[in-house]
Amino acid sequence: MTAIAVVTTVSSRKEARSLARALVEARLAACAQISRIESIYPWKGAIEHGKEYRVLFKTLDEHYPAVERAIRELHSYELPAIHAFEMAHVAPAYAAWIEDSVAG
Repeated sequence: MTAIAVVTTVSSRKEARSLARALVEARLAACAQISRIESIYPWKGAIEHGKEYRVLFKTLDEHYPAVERAIRELHSYELPAIHAFEMAHVAPAYAAWIEDSVAG
């Protein structure tokens, strides 16, 4: 099994916590980390600049479709950023914890 990190961004700490809790409680993610960030991006003809919160979910590759679906259902943005990257090197005990946490 391959451990991955799925990332999205939201506009508020409240939404970040709600999204994080929902996916961990559903056992779609073993862990969710929330970081305050600053984003600059083009949107509908203008350059936007604002504070956001990045939510990083630790899960398994096989759960990506369900994680993406859950994020889309719960997210407030019209076009949420949702992407994932493989964890190339993971301590075996930690990888086992991720696997155990999302098994079900």
